[in-house]
Amino acid sequence: MFDVAIIGAGAAGMMCAAVAGQRGLRVVLIDHAERLAEKIRISGGGRCNFTNLGAGPANFLSDNPHFCRSALAGYTPQDFLALLRSHRVAWHEKHRGQLFCDDSSESIIEMLRAECQTGRVHWRMPCSVNEISRSEAGYTLRTSQGEIRAAKLVIASGGMAIPQLGATDFGLKIARQFGLKVVEPRPALVPLTFDAAQWKPFAELSGVALEVSLVTGAGRARGEFLEDLLFTHRGLSGPAILQISSFWQPGEAIVIDLAPGRDLAAELIAAKPGNRQQLHTVLGALWPRRLADQWLGFAGQSGHAGHQAAGQTRQAGRQAVSPAGKSELAEQRLADIPDKTLRSLADGIHQWRLVPSGTAGYKKAEVMRGGVDTRGLDQKSMQARTVPGLYFIGEAVDVTGWLGGYNFQWAWASGVACGRAL
Repeated sequence: MFDVAIIGAGAAGMMCAAVAGQRGLRVVLIDHAERLAEKIRISGGGRCNFTNLGAGPANFLSDNPHFCRSALAGYTPQDFLALLRSHRVAWHEKHRGQLFCDDSSESIIEMLRAECQTGRVHWRMPCSVNEISRSEAGYTLRTSQGEIRAAKLVIASGGMAIPQLGATDFGLKIARQFGLKVVEPRPALVPLTFDAAQWKPFAELSGVALEVSLVTGAGRARGEFLEDLLFTHRGLSGPAILQISSFWQPGEAIVIDLAPGRDLAAELIAAKPGNRQQLHTVLGALWPRRLADQWLGFAGQSGHAGHQAAGQTRQAGRQAVSPAGKSELAEQRLADIPDKTLRSLADGIHQWRLVPSGTAGYKKAEVMRGGVDTRGLDQKSMQARTVPGLYFIGEAVDVTGWLGGYNFQWAWASGVACGRAL
């Protein structure tokens, strides 16, 4: 018999267990995996992007956007840094407030394990939970290691992202079992895919990376980011696409500015007087060379997928493509090209409009969007409003952070809020 049973020994679960245990509660932490905290271990290229200095409510998506405010205010990135200092874990800022371990992610795992040991947390791992029932006395869990009883139950089992590490929809099933609503889950922070025929002209750009700005959606559902983009054989990836994927809805377009903060039309027109260089040479000096050559190669193909994607006007698009892959437009001298054509070319680069066919799915997703509807939870304690003693924290909840350490901060903050309230 325990005061609290916590299912899920990931970031949120271990944090909650440590806080509750150090408050004097008798806590058991249960996980079906053989190896502890695999998602922490692989995160940030093995160095764990454990938080972001700028983490705040505006960096999270939810059908109930104000829910996360209380927990995030109660446990901030500075609070987590204080915990790191107490364990002498070295860290550094890498990019836009993203914080990583100087050494490996194991430093975070061992720190959380040590905090749990300080709280005298009991472990059941690997241990599968087969059935959960509730009575006036609390909760009974029938597991692969026998029956476990607890006055209170915390679900910290995560979402469905990266099933190869053991991720499942366990938390959502438990929510539904006890009558809680669930916001339809889907992969988030995930590469986007495109129709093979549509993408064929761009497949040769695989490996090209550049900073872009991109936008999708409207109103509260609008997402807009300035991040790095990566071309792949199957579609687009990199931080820019992972960010926008959380906002993207099937059938919607994304609009990408491939030269943000610049006015390519003005730069090309200003370089025109007396310039005998071919357009592909000039554009290649202003923009990544591989991208410039390929873009001009398919920009002239009227009716081609590349023509549609490049956003060229028909006037600028009626250019033949040579066997070498360069259009007549690409081989024209800059001085001979009308300003109108250069503006049209630049417009296509600044407003590249694409409609993805889908995502790469949970196998490639970093997190799950959606989850337990937070309108059924108390924002200060994470307790279900209609089921006393039942709590949900971490990724299982409908709170999804941006790329860059925000989801770990939600794990720490929601875990602490729950641990303090138990």
